[in-house]
This record gives sequence, structure tokens and C-alpha cells, in this order.
Amino acid sequence: MPRLFTALEIPRNAALSLSLLRGGLPGARWIDVENYHITLRFIGDVDGRTADEIVDRLDRIDRPEFLLSLSGIGSFGSKKPHSVWAGVSPAPEMYALQAEIERICQRIGLPPDPRKFSPHVTLARLKSSRVDDVVHYLSGRGDFHTGPFLVPRFVLLSSKESVGGGPYLTEEVFPLHEARPAASFASRDSQSAKSML
Repeated sequence: MPRLFTALEIPRNAALSLSLLRGGLPGARWIDVENYHITLRFIGDVDGRTADEIVDRLDRIDRPEFLLSLSGIGSFGSKKPHSVWAGVSPAPEMYALQAEIERICQRIGLPPDPRKFSPHVTLARLKSSRVDDVVHYLSGRGDFHTGPFLVPRFVLLSSKESVGGGPYLTEEVFPLHEARPAASFASRDSQSAKSML
């Protein structure tokens, strides 16, 4: 069974902005643009029955779509950097969705994710990059950000056993429902108020 994880997809415009960050860092293995994503929960290698149960439970999630934007870049591994990432602006809906997926995984019997959820898009894996080179690379790109984009769904991805960075396969798609705009409630209230005059 392939390794599974849930993720948010990066739309084309934001992926294009991310792709402009590629290059200029010796020892970096850049992630292919089509493999950019935000991991919500790494599930790992599970048997077919567990995978089916996960899909069944994820399919019942009923949450609204939301807006996200990417901002800032950084690296993991301070003394020996091992990857470079783009940050994700905090969105309460994303954290709520991730927490629900985590609860589902634990109810099914998977161990809790030992890492604190830190939303990011991995841009490159670093093999033998020097700390100075990483610091220099990051210092020139710290003001990176994208405009907001809509997140209409989340996905279950699989990856073959590899060094990381893809290729990823979309196994299942889970739509989020349309958010009801607050403005429509306000306009309806003002209409009913007028009709009472």
C-alpha cells in the first residue's frame, strides 16, 4: 500500500509564484511545481481496510470552503538545514479542518501525529547545502507572498516510497461546501426591516 496523507492543493497562480523561488541555492533539490501542496495529516502506510475506513470518515467531513494565502519563506533544520518552505497565512478554517482530520485518524486507531501542525509548502529538499548559503537565499526572498486563493476541497494523496518530493497521486477528493456569504443575511434582514415600515 502506498503512503497516504491528506493535503490542500495549491492553485496554478500561487504555484507559479512559488516556482519563481526556484534556483540560487547550491545543494537544493527543487520540488516539481505540480507536486506543491500543504500537508494536513501524514497517515503513512496502512492496509486496504484502514484506507477504506479513512476515506469513508473523511467523506463525512462537512466544512465550508475558505481563503488562504502564502507568505514568507524559511527552512527546517537550523544547524543542518534539510528543507526550504513557503509559509501559510493563518486561517482558522484550515486549523479546524486539520484538527478534525487528526481526530478521525486517532478514532480509527492511528497514533497521534507527533509533530505540531505547521502549515507550509515544501519548495526544496537540501542535501548538502551550507547554512550560510541557506541564510543568503532566504534573506533575499523574505517578503514573498501570494494573493488570497479559495480552497474548495482537500485531497487524499499517495506517494511511492522515494526520497520525498513526489510524484504524488490524488487518490480521493473531498469537496468543502460553499460558504454562505454574511452579506446575503444582512441584505435579507434590511429587506425585511423595510417591509415592516
